[in-house]
Amino acid sequence: MAEDGKKRCTWPGDDPLYVEYHDTEWGVPEWDDRALFEKLILDGFQAGLSWITILRKRDNFVRAFDGFEPEKIVRFGPDRVEALMADTGIVRNRAKIEATIGNARGWLDIMESHEGGFSAYLWDFVGGEPKINRWKTKDQVPAETAESKAMSKDLKARGFRFVGPTICYAFMQAVGIVNDHTVDCFRHRELAG
Repeated sequence: MAEDGKKRCTWPGDDPLYVEYHDTEWGVPEWDDRALFEKLILDGFQAGLSWITILRKRDNFVRAFDGFEPEKIVRFGPDRVEALMADTGIVRNRAKIEATIGNARGWLDIMESHEGGFSAYLWDFVGGEPKINRWKTKDQVPAETAESKAMSKDLKARGFRFVGPTICYAFMQAVGIVNDHTVDCFRHRELAG
């Protein structure tokens, strides 16, 4: 039990930024196309790193990638990539930066081809409603599921990169496509409605 009397999932520990993210954002259903793109890209940047590292650099990422507006990102050329590689405020990984540009193209294609846009496309992997899990401990939470594998496979077929099944599952958790707060966490009840 935390000092504020709230029982939480164990993963945020006592880091104030992590706790705030857990309490206000993680697992909250997100339906906005652009916000979903941002979170998918940030989860891709997390690969090989801790999420707290990305959270601490999030504002820098938003600035560096023009608010995660895919229409702007698709126009990034070699000079912009080099500028991003020199930006110490973000994770400077050329493959992930170039993947972000390609993923923006994929986002635009889905926006044109899928009725309901990127949001509907992603939410279709769980039937359009949050999947409410009932894990007692964090050790029960899987790293990937059939739905995250299907999402990963389809995104990759559309040219997306850094969208493996584990990244997709972390993304699904973050944006509330699945509710993976443990059942004893106060947020599980709030989000399960």
